[in-house]
Amino acid sequence: MAGTGDGSPLGLRRDAAVLIEEGRVAWVGPARYAPAAGRRIDAEGGAVLPGFVDSHAHLVFAGDRATEFAARMAGQPYTGGGIRTTVGATRAASDGTLRATVRRLVGEAMRQGTTTIEIKSGYGLTVADEARSLRIAAEVTGETTFLGAHVVPAEYAGRSDDYVGLVCGPMLAAAAPYARWVDVFCERGAFDADHARAILTVGQAAGLGVRLHANQLGPGPGVRLGVELGAASVDHCTHLSDADVEALAGSQTVATLLPGAEFSTRSPYPDARRLLDAGVTVALATDCNPGSSYTSSMPFCLALAVREMRMTPAEAVWAATAGGARALRRDDVGVLRPGARADLMILDAPSHLHLAYRPGVPLIRQVLHNGVPQCRS
Repeated sequence: MAGTGDGSPLGLRRDAAVLIEEGRVAWVGPARYAPAAGRRIDAEGGAVLPGFVDSHAHLVFAGDRATEFAARMAGQPYTGGGIRTTVGATRAASDGTLRATVRRLVGEAMRQGTTTIEIKSGYGLTVADEARSLRIAAEVTGETTFLGAHVVPAEYAGRSDDYVGLVCGPMLAAAAPYARWVDVFCERGAFDADHARAILTVGQAAGLGVRLHANQLGPGPGVRLGVELGAASVDHCTHLSDADVEALAGSQTVATLLPGAEFSTRSPYPDARRLLDAGVTVALATDCNPGSSYTSSMPFCLALAVREMRMTPAEAVWAATAGGARALRRDDVGVLRPGARADLMILDAPSHLHLAYRPGVPLIRQVLHNGVPQCRS
């Protein structure tokens, strides 16, 4: 999958080769015309894809919420309130504990083909804890997101205006040196449109790009606010009005869908078909977090997107690679073309179709990141 190939969105090529030089793709074309190289890796009939781009993950946390998951499976609805449980555990954890969790999950994701990952803060919710969360995340990725506005912490109950003031002031100042993005959970029970606008606007002024959790738990103003502010991505997009879809279709904002969350909360899935047919750019991501989507597997989310959200296998692969890159405003990942970063995977399967066709099967044979082999099954 590279370049224009067969003219399809995936640019499929058969009997092809990729030349890598100094961590970048230098050439893509028919194998019989491949330039000489010092080392050769034979895909042995397996498909070669760009590495997955996971543009939405919450990896800096301590503890788990398995008991909460079991309660949901027994019929308790998801409200987002369990975030505060993770906040308490994260605040109490050492840097070493948090760092070990991040590195474990990044390694887990890499073994499943993810070569670019975004990591949010949001489980500290104090000035010091948000800054250290982002500092630890920045050790493993350049795609770090300040999510001090995840929920209002317990000590600010009934004083949301005061907490927003903290987020916009000292917390942002401490977090911004380690962040590329700013994000807000704009939902009932979290932050309303006025608070979200205030935080995102201040973040923009500090040089951060805008992302937004929106319309996950019900209809709301988040999607249109994100479009208005020029957000790179609005994420979840489960409950959309016609006006929301129209706004997305007329913008450069990506709709990032997170089917792992719907799977883990027994909630309605987003209607990806509706978005795609309207001309919206769609990305897929894991939303890996300990409460509502504890999966690091992009192949699993891709299979859910095909089965539950009416995406074709090709659309889902594009959304999990090039779509994720667009959600991060990147053009150097999620594709295999000259100049792109040499991030790729080799499947133990003859085509991309098998990622959805064989759900739950470990099909990633080998992963290269910056041209360097990382893991091999």
